[in-house]
Amino acid sequence: MTQLQRGVDHRAEVVVDLDAIAANVAALRERVGRPLMAVVKADGYGHGMLPAARAALAGGADRLGVAVLEEALALRAGGVTAPVLAWLNGPGEDFAAALRADVEVSVNAEWGLAEVVAAARATGRTASVHLSADTGLSREGATPGDWPGLVAAAARAQADGDVVVSGLWSHLATADVPGHPAVGAQVRVFDEAVAVARAAGLTEARRHLANSAATVAHPETWYDLVRPGVAIYGLDPLGGDPAAHGLRPAMTVQARVALTKRVPAGVGVCYGHSYTTGEDTTLALVPVGYADGVPRAAGNVAPVLAAGARRTIAGRVSMDQFVLDVGQDRIAPGDPVVLWGPGADGEPTAQEWADAVGTLHYELVTRVGGRFRRRHVGTAGVG
Repeated sequence: MTQLQRGVDHRAEVVVDLDAIAANVAALRERVGRPLMAVVKADGYGHGMLPAARAALAGGADRLGVAVLEEALALRAGGVTAPVLAWLNGPGEDFAAALRADVEVSVNAEWGLAEVVAAARATGRTASVHLSADTGLSREGATPGDWPGLVAAAARAQADGDVVVSGLWSHLATADVPGHPAVGAQVRVFDEAVAVARAAGLTEARRHLANSAATVAHPETWYDLVRPGVAIYGLDPLGGDPAAHGLRPAMTVQARVALTKRVPAGVGVCYGHSYTTGEDTTLALVPVGYADGVPRAAGNVAPVLAAGARRTIAGRVSMDQFVLDVGQDRIAPGDPVVLWGPGADGEPTAQEWADAVGTLHYELVTRVGGRFRRRHVGTAGVG
């Protein structure tokens, strides 16, 4: 039974198929044939961090990745015991809490390493640290000029027993662009950074570079483990058909019609009357809007499935609602409207929405929320 056949249990809901997440992880894990870190940051890319984490582990993920310490600590509070890495750490982070919770942390500067060392000494615990190198993305990570100093400081801290350097890593800028030369350039810089670390005695640290796009498209980046994010939720990081990579989208976004009305031709719809009815028709009101993560830019361009057919949103998306023009088709209050889902039942996909509004499916799935209720289905990771 599909999510759509189950119907809509609430005024508006995000239905997450945990079995799909587990199956996606299993497919990626089999593809790469090495350990996999499932990224569950940003509330599991909008899918619910704890359920997504459990489903990913059920599917064979070896460890989990998050952006900030609060996310890692929430996993621990939820009973997740698998290895967890938190990598977006600024000054004054509560590294002591991270160490007490057995959370691995990333550092990209000597001052950051010094804070981790101070926490290790204060707690009497050895910190598991990943060193982040900037290989060309120009975000987090030590530059090639700063990298040798960070490596030397980390080697001293490891010799002192304050840290264990368990990872060397970086992040790719253009892995989702086939044939882009920056991928190879970043691999070369990463290999040079690893060589510096190995020469300093950091011989046990595992290397990881591959994000979702690299996991499906660039085997030369797989190293000791891969680090997919959006792909574990069944979305193609290359912007194509996820089935080509053995993936199935896990999220369905749907709502119930709140009101229907017959109106004549020539009626303006929603703010600014950017849409006008072309004939006597039926309008259906859908009670979600940009306060719930439905992009305002979706007006007059984004597709939905309603009354058995694809429709385009009529007029502007408001804060709390949008309107559909269903013509002469029958529709009633309470009937389902599907914004996006796996696509197997004729509904639009998140990729189609992204194409329509000029963004990425990453943004759509992570921003949807507000008054949508999230409902998890499937059994992966439950119990």
